[in-house]
Amino acid sequence: MTNIKEIAQCAGVSVSTVSRVLNDHPYVSPDKRKSVLEAIDRLNYSRNINAIHLSKGKTNLIGIIIPFNNHPYYGAIVNGITKQANAIGCHIVIFQTNYDREKEIQALNMLQMKQLDGIIVCSRISEIKIFLDYQKYGPIILCEDTAQAEFSSISIDHYAAFSCALEYVIAKGYKKIGYSLGRKKSRNSSHRTKAFNDIMNKHQLINNKEWLFEGSYHIKDGEQLFQEWNSMSDKPEAIIITNDDTAAGFILTAKKSGIRVPEDVAILGFNNDSLSEMLDITTISLPLEWIGKMAVDLFENPEVVKHVKLEYALIKRRTV
Repeated sequence: MTNIKEIAQCAGVSVSTVSRVLNDHPYVSPDKRKSVLEAIDRLNYSRNINAIHLSKGKTNLIGIIIPFNNHPYYGAIVNGITKQANAIGCHIVIFQTNYDREKEIQALNMLQMKQLDGIIVCSRISEIKIFLDYQKYGPIILCEDTAQAEFSSISIDHYAAFSCALEYVIAKGYKKIGYSLGRKKSRNSSHRTKAFNDIMNKHQLINNKEWLFEGSYHIKDGEQLFQEWNSMSDKPEAIIITNDDTAAGFILTAKKSGIRVPEDVAILGFNNDSLSEMLDITTISLPLEWIGKMAVDLFENPEVVKHVKLEYALIKRRTV
């Protein structure tokens, strides 16, 4: 049976360095960590860990990569994952990354060392090729729209959902329209941006780049978004906001400032969470909990790669 000393010799590092890597200690240089992990792979040490600790060769642990754990969008997905995981006798391990590549790699390294049975990626910043390198160690399920043949995925058609939202706003008579995103470079944001550009061009409406607002995640971001909007000399008369939390922050701040919604500015949100219902926000309902549940279903059947898309719905209320 391979031991730590043999791994150290194979990797050309000290025994203490191997120990730090095995215990996921942060103070190991990337080069040494890579050497140790490659040695572990060559010597098949991960299977030895299983032989010692796991009678059935499984951990019954599913890793979840999320950027934030205090956001309703990801909270709903994790809730769905947790319910379905519990139903099949599994537990979850959450990796809150704050879009830090190193934290995503930590989760993948645990998969490599057989400390997880698989990983569900709710959102990522690392390139897809990084995940491809680890797929041989266990199923990796993507909660995003992807054409990658190697990964199963569960997603919503964000292009179609955003198009639906924008067409509704235009149909209500608005012509000067802005929108907000979380991360401009994310895959979902790119779909929404393309939808906005295509629909505005279709209707021959002005596409003012100053009316694109970034960094929309939480209620406080809605306060900031309102301040940006209110300081403009040329304001959009309607804004499609990437989530209901930020939309709520905008609306509540507007009310304090004497700005009426929708009379002075129309607001349409996304997700259809509890805040949108309480504040009567027009929104796009996304089946986030079902994304989580179906991600676990895909995890259970890794031999068949599937790309599943779920439906969305326009919820008409009072803010448009």
